[in-house]
Amino acid sequence: MPKLYVVPTPIGNLEDITLRALRILKEVDVILSEDTRTSGRLLRHYDISSKLMAYHKFNEHKNLSKYIEMLKQGSQVALISDAGTPAISDPGFLLVRECIREGVEVECLPGATALIPALVSSGLPNDRFVFEGFLPHKKGRQKRLLALKDEERTIVLFESSHRLVKAIHELTEYLGMERQAAIAKELSKMHESVWRGTLEELSRHVINQVVKGEFVIIVAGRE
Repeated sequence: MPKLYVVPTPIGNLEDITLRALRILKEVDVILSEDTRTSGRLLRHYDISSKLMAYHKFNEHKNLSKYIEMLKQGSQVALISDAGTPAISDPGFLLVRECIREGVEVECLPGATALIPALVSSGLPNDRFVFEGFLPHKKGRQKRLLALKDEERTIVLFESSHRLVKAIHELTEYLGMERQAAIAKELSKMHESVWRGTLEELSRHVINQVVKGEFVIIVAGRE
């Protein structure tokens, strides 16, 4: 039977892939990958020879019908992203939604994501939290920050290295200097670290750092 498998891949350490994920990646007819070069390294490491095809934010609308037709014809397909769980701030939602509409079975495997390790290691309350992904770059950014000001749950954000300093400065401005927060850097990799403190302290800290890598920002909710 045709099926789409949504398969998480390691966010850094290649050992953080499940045995089940490896088996499925070896068994499927096609692997849809956000970046075939990045995924190619993972597949070569584990001696996986399934056919690799590109599926990313620049072609997902154009190629959606092609991949749906492939599935309806009986193919077993795995969807992976560069790192972590597909569709979480990465391409995947459109494909999953269309599979459901077309009656194609979808199965998402549990696995690696930066969201949960960052939240747990922050030391901030994690019984209730809101995941905001990436803040809008321009349009809607101020509106989103204003909405977060009164959010009572712990806030989790993704941010790229070249926007980290700006994001921390803006969070300090909108949420307040004394709000407790943490920044998780390069989780599961050699240079993994977690910076903790008030937003004001973190704002000063990031200015003096060489800001490279992938970051998760965790901010305490309003008391």
